[in-house]
Amino acid sequence: MSQDKYIVSARKYRPSTFNTVVGQEALTHTLKTSIASGRLAHAYLFCGPRGVGKTTCARIFAKTINCTNITADGEACNECESCRAFNEQSSFNIVELDAASNNGVDDIRELNGQVLIPPHTGKYKVYIIDEVHMLSQAAFNAFLKTLEEPPEYAIFILATTEKQKIIPTILSRCQIYDFTRITVPDIVKQLERICEVENIKAEPAALNIIAQKADGGMRDALSIFDQVTASSEGNITYQSTIENLNVLDYDYYFRVVECCLTGDVPQSLLIYKEIRDKGFDSQFFINGLAQHLRDLMVASTPSTKTLLEMNEEVSERYVQQAAKLPAGFFYRALDLCNTCDLNYRNATNKQLIVELTLVKLCQIMVPTPAPVATPSTPPLRKITPPASQPTPAQAAPAQAAPAPTPTSTYAQSIPQPQVVSEPQPRVMASEHRVKPQAQAISSRIYVNKKVSPANEDKRPETADTKGVRREPFTKEQVLVAWKQYIKDHPHEKLVVSAMTSSEPQNESDTQYFIELTSQAQVTFMEGSKPAIMEYLRNAVKNDMLALEIRLNESKPEKKIYTPREIVEEIKQHNPQFKSFIKDFQLGLA
Repeated sequence: MSQDKYIVSARKYRPSTFNTVVGQEALTHTLKTSIASGRLAHAYLFCGPRGVGKTTCARIFAKTINCTNITADGEACNECESCRAFNEQSSFNIVELDAASNNGVDDIRELNGQVLIPPHTGKYKVYIIDEVHMLSQAAFNAFLKTLEEPPEYAIFILATTEKQKIIPTILSRCQIYDFTRITVPDIVKQLERICEVENIKAEPAALNIIAQKADGGMRDALSIFDQVTASSEGNITYQSTIENLNVLDYDYYFRVVECCLTGDVPQSLLIYKEIRDKGFDSQFFINGLAQHLRDLMVASTPSTKTLLEMNEEVSERYVQQAAKLPAGFFYRALDLCNTCDLNYRNATNKQLIVELTLVKLCQIMVPTPAPVATPSTPPLRKITPPASQPTPAQAAPAQAAPAPTPTSTYAQSIPQPQVVSEPQPRVMASEHRVKPQAQAISSRIYVNKKVSPANEDKRPETADTKGVRREPFTKEQVLVAWKQYIKDHPHEKLVVSAMTSSEPQNESDTQYFIELTSQAQVTFMEGSKPAIMEYLRNAVKNDMLALEIRLNESKPEKKIYTPREIVEEIKQHNPQFKSFIKDFQLGLA
């Protein structure tokens, strides 16, 4: 039984005319116009990503300029002797050279000799040099003179994916055509036409996944299409496509974002576990989530919706979810995913850093709870302040004042205790060189600018302003509370280590600061700062207490030596220790 030989789609459906080239309409129109007007250059450079049609357009161009009966729309007739010879791959007027394997001076000299031979039939002899950037420097120099002044019948078409590697003297002698990446909708349309010809059923979502996986290359898209078709037996579904290509279903990302909307941390961690159980890499997941958040961000505005490279059904789902999210969520969420991706490689516990990112994402939309427990919210955990000797002012009886509420403008400027702290901005070294009174209030947990007595008189006396605690306190009381916090929170090892290495120093009665030698310590302290400030203010009974965390770059950061580095350090300071190791033949395991 005879059976037709199978031909891959990338070869079977390779364009043979300008009109069948996908995604390069402007460029092909320019080439057709130049052919119709007879304004042909002697050298062209086609550059762009892989699989976008550079070599294909070079072949179509070579066939068309030698056609003796060009159609009205500027296409080759495919009937004349020259076109038939080209279609049968027997034309002597078209010479192709692969510069990747023929990149020496001798190869170019042989090409220069061939150029001197005129065509037997037709007007032009076309030389297509693929991957021209692979030519050596000497080969480029040998090619310069021929490229600049070729015979009138010779036309050179150079193709490359890396234009920056071509020397400027070559570029100046060519007309440069930049091929662009093929868009996802264009690839999907071409795949739909092929499915119709091949009688293959395919879901639009599946073809959209194939187009996205191809990353702008039509040849890659056709190769992936053949792979999926072989496994799906002529019925390409979305589920079979993502399984065959090992693509994570975007439904997982929609579910994670829904957890962020409701603040459902446990469910987000369970979704992440489900993804890991399917064998997907954690960094692949976090990058996919960042791409999903980016797509939601562009879908939130009608003017940027066109940036979504997907079909209408899927893009509408993105628009619906994006409508539920404020603009600030996208910026903070993308920053968290980007930070996770940057720190992932150096993280010891890679699973933990991804889970911590999910926790922070779920906390973005959660409102800050009030300091006083209500029936609808769980009560705050009470922290007992450390015992200290009361000052005469503290010993005096004071009338209890109502707690401040968020309705007061002045009370809003005073930090309130929080159960869940939002991500703090990264502290830069340059920030600490600025005086406290010149810094932005939004980047501090305290009020930098003091309120003068004159301004206090102008401010209306409300129950909120009367409830602000302003008991006098001493530096010793602050230090006692500082040490007591360390004792009460031994499980916070990183924070305790930073607090132990630096004690608060006062700049004024209520303004204190600490200096740390490590950016990592500064980051962890900024994250724990709300809880620490609540503890200290309760201890001294003064809500005006402020603490600034500074990075001291002048002090060298303490280095943790490995056992081998310790031995090498001892060898440098004690030469006898080196002889001792050699005599007893000692070594590290």
